[in-house]
Amino acid sequence: MSTTGSAPRVRVVVLGATGCLGRQICATLAQQGHDVVAVARTFAPQVAEHRFLARDLGRMTGPEIGALLTEERAGAVVNASGTWERSAEELDYAHVTIPRLVTEGVAAAAGRPRLVHIGTIHEYGPVPPGTVIDERRDTRPETPYARAKLIGTRTVLEAAAAGRIDAVTLRVANVFGPFPSPKSFLGTLAARLRTTGPGETIELTLAPAHRDHVDTRDVADAVGRAVRCRADTSGQAVNIGRGEALDLRDLVYGMVAAAGLPPEAVKEGGTPLSSAGGGDWTSADVRRARTLLGWSPLHTVEESLKAMLDLGGW
Repeated sequence: MSTTGSAPRVRVVVLGATGCLGRQICATLAQQGHDVVAVARTFAPQVAEHRFLARDLGRMTGPEIGALLTEERAGAVVNASGTWERSAEELDYAHVTIPRLVTEGVAAAAGRPRLVHIGTIHEYGPVPPGTVIDERRDTRPETPYARAKLIGTRTVLEAAAAGRIDAVTLRVANVFGPFPSPKSFLGTLAARLRTTGPGETIELTLAPAHRDHVDTRDVADAVGRAVRCRADTSGQAVNIGRGEALDLRDLVYGMVAAAGLPPEAVKEGGTPLSSAGGGDWTSADVRRARTLLGWSPLHTVEESLKAMLDLGGW
């Protein structure tokens, strides 16, 4: 994993710290020499090495969040909170209300901490196969999840454009690698493969999809760089992905092979599941991330798939 080199030590408050991405962000920031304050509704063992604060952000006011950040002497804030739940209430709470309150809190905090907001590539909406998605593309999400994420991202970017806060949004592709979410397709598959014995089969429903996937460790490295690289990045949306559309079927059978099972262990059938983001093709243009953050993905697909099997437990 790349590091920020001799970057100054920053006190970083990570919101949503116990999630699959938040825990990796906490670990990476600590490895890069930063002080980490982990914030989540409830404590979890994966953040035991960091200072932990139990807070339900959606039940706080913006000024209360600002007071917390001031008290913690935050130099940066990472909003990695979120949910994949499908109800309108849960999506609005996680991806609209919390980003608004966090934006208000950052604006009210002393010291002008930098906000790194985690958005999603799905905010752009479905695109024709073969399209490479760059940050200039119009945002036209079609699913409730992607629309809610876009509202949160716009809240952050508009506040930065108005000069109220210093913030950058990372629009992250689908993630895989260590500690996958048990609610994701690949995370569910990893859990099933770990308990599949010789001669046993598992039934899978595969969509004819090609989607950009990026390792959580590479995403966390991008977050660390966004914490550090402030010049010319405030108010920017930056795509974070591998920069290629991976065949879902190749990912599935690659994980089966990494688990030491033959291809025959998978029995395909049924109706393909729909994506929360919408569309069966994503491929991120990551040139802006290279230019502004000096970032590129380092982990191979094989490394990411193996890590899902080796480190997938919570």
